[in-house]
Amino acid sequence: MTLSLDDLDPRTPIVVGVGQASERLDDPGYQRRSPVDLAADAAREALADTGADPAKVSAAIDTVAGTRQFENSMPMARAPLGRSDNFPRSVANRVGARPRRAVLEVAGGQSPQHLVNEFAATIAAGEASAVLIFGSEAISTIERFAKADDKPDFAEHVDGDLEDRGYGLRGLVSMHQASHGLTDAPSQYALFDNARRARLKLSRDEYAAAIGALFAPFTRVAAANPHSSAPVERSASELVTPTEANRPIADPYTRYVVAREKVNQGAAVLLTSVAEARRLEIPYERWVFVAGHADLRERNLMDRADLSASPASVLAARHALEVAGVGMDEVATIDLYSCFPAPVFNIADAFGLAADDPRGLTLTGGLPFFGGAGNNYSMHAIAETVQRARKAPGSYGFVGANGGSMSKYSVGVYTTTPSTWTPDRSGALQAEIDAWPAPVEARQADGWATVETYTVKHGRDGKRTGIVIGRLEDDGRRFVARTDDRDAAILDLLTTAERTGERTGESTGERTGESTGESTGERTGERTGERTGEGAGETADEPIGKRVYARSFGFGNRVTVYPSTMDELFPASPTVLRERYEHILVKRDGHLLEVTINRPEARNSLHPMANDELDHAFNAYFADPDLWVAILTGAGDKAFSAGNDLIYSASGKPMWVPKNGFAGLTSRRSMPKPVIAAVNGFAMGGGCEIALACHLVVADETAKFALSEVKVGLIAGAGGVVRLPRTVPVKLANEMILTGRRLTAAEGLAHGLVNRVTDAGKALDGAHELAAEILESSPTSVRISLQVMEETRGIPDVVDAVTHHSPALDDLMISEDAMEGLTAFAQKRKPRWRNR
Repeated sequence: MTLSLDDLDPRTPIVVGVGQASERLDDPGYQRRSPVDLAADAAREALADTGADPAKVSAAIDTVAGTRQFENSMPMARAPLGRSDNFPRSVANRVGARPRRAVLEVAGGQSPQHLVNEFAATIAAGEASAVLIFGSEAISTIERFAKADDKPDFAEHVDGDLEDRGYGLRGLVSMHQASHGLTDAPSQYALFDNARRARLKLSRDEYAAAIGALFAPFTRVAAANPHSSAPVERSASELVTPTEANRPIADPYTRYVVAREKVNQGAAVLLTSVAEARRLEIPYERWVFVAGHADLRERNLMDRADLSASPASVLAARHALEVAGVGMDEVATIDLYSCFPAPVFNIADAFGLAADDPRGLTLTGGLPFFGGAGNNYSMHAIAETVQRARKAPGSYGFVGANGGSMSKYSVGVYTTTPSTWTPDRSGALQAEIDAWPAPVEARQADGWATVETYTVKHGRDGKRTGIVIGRLEDDGRRFVARTDDRDAAILDLLTTAERTGERTGESTGERTGESTGESTGERTGERTGERTGEGAGETADEPIGKRVYARSFGFGNRVTVYPSTMDELFPASPTVLRERYEHILVKRDGHLLEVTINRPEARNSLHPMANDELDHAFNAYFADPDLWVAILTGAGDKAFSAGNDLIYSASGKPMWVPKNGFAGLTSRRSMPKPVIAAVNGFAMGGGCEIALACHLVVADETAKFALSEVKVGLIAGAGGVVRLPRTVPVKLANEMILTGRRLTAAEGLAHGLVNRVTDAGKALDGAHELAAEILESSPTSVRISLQVMEETRGIPDVVDAVTHHSPALDDLMISEDAMEGLTAFAQKRKPRWRNR
């Protein structure tokens, strides 16, 4: 609603000041400004930009809000030069403000515009009157001096409360995706651009040309911007042609078209109510209204129906324009968040914006050229938009701010035309988005599949790693997978889709017979990537839609072109005990297998290699008909197992757990033969979870059981939080899980966690005694007893469980062991069991 200035509600929020600051390493007078310094410089500019007395304006500020720097945007991030422990109040102190409220926003490029939207609403509600919003990055300086002898110290302590909203990473960071290489923004965004290219049926060269045409105008804007970190105009061809300086990053991106994080930049925006602006005597010509606004979040990556676009971002843009009462064709200036091409294309596609739109799609020069000032880029876009709006009174400016993996989108529409504050409907729209149908994800992907989208990451050393999101042919479930570094065929498929030897069967790993379609699962047309659904218009070098083969492992999903290649890259280990293992000991004694975790120097804690060996040993045990009982123990007298090797975990080396879980047991679905845990000393964390997964536990009197993960910021995720409440009284389980309380062997016996307690150092002997008792019984009966117990575990009604028919019972009645048992009883002799 358009009003005269006199008709405005006194609480109407307005932007009254904006400021920007920057310095480049090669600038004359370069001062090594800290993030706090740069944000304060921009804040001073914003105060001066009001046209009123800066000291008076500063004294009126009741709220300050800051965006996060990269160095505190992730739990593991570090600040090599130190940082403020209260960034918003550090900046406030620099400009003489004494706010009652200080906010540190969540991470994400949407945060500047989101803060403007949020605090404009706060002012409209009468809960604030003057809010200073700011952010900055000093990554260039930090990287330059991180290891220097004369490095500056950016650490500072500031008293005062701080509303730290945390990282805001829920749904944006996934251990599963990270294990497949989706740890960096270029790889994630490349998935979207490749999916879009396939949807538009463009070749790689055509799409590269489109990216170049999109971003070449951005470089012209950046070249003229005094705050730009890379003020160089480049041609469309130069932007996308790989060179030594413009190396490939993640297909289809080269270095020139991805966000440039090496910047020293700060920006600030000052909001006040109309009443406060009048009291501070801020001239009317400085007032800019937030006429339209919206904040929406896209579904998480694997839950999106279409990976070639972000409809939630488009919905946010449309709604903000609707609130402002204007269309995109009525907007005079546009700044679209441009960390990568995909977010720009996404909005441009929806509104029919051409790369050469005379208004331009950026006011700053964009993140690859102006600079990707971390979470704060859009603060610069807002500052430029406000300045342009003042120069063209009555015009409208559009700012689109993107965060996460095209995940969060905040929009602002700015104008000098007096406008009442209108609440948006983002909450209702978000509920609609959250109800959109989502594909079902296969965490473990096995079988033939088609490529839905992909990228290939390029290392500085020339190493290539392919990442694929695909759909399983059997049930359409979506999965993420990566390639194996040794597999040239799949990398060639993703890079060119016309592999050397494709038509003659000469690709890496192919075997005799594959070229004629004789390998398992091959179909007519597989050799050329033809399949039902591929039709006219597809380009010859298009990997999307091609057929690939997926297989899951403890370390993640892998894709190849052929099953035979998978078999060659990951040959199945024979399910027989090896003569020697590196991290465990195995001892076979008749029908008994003894397995010892042999890492006493690490209290028998487990790292991936030890887990793999235990997994193999138990695979062999369950597959061997002559092994009837297994005992698992730990070397030495200090610990059965201290659980996960935290020192190894903190080393940064690759982490994985076998598909069968910790120690090859905690996630194993079928354990048809008894496993006895002989617990000597500590069974802590994962060690306790191993014991819980075993059928029987013998502990010596020194044993201690605990789920201690909460003490180190983790949870007992290998079954502890599930099995313990089903083993001991729930209240006791709650206490152990929530406090890390240790349970003695005697307490474990009393509460049903332990079967037997022995003297100190005698747990293994006790386990042998228990195993001997089991071995006196029919191994067939023992095995089928375990099977029926497992089958009926989930049946809540006792009678239903008792009357449950198991085919195993029929097998038992015709088994040799059943006949032998009855015969031996009648003949009054000891049975001679055959396990069949």
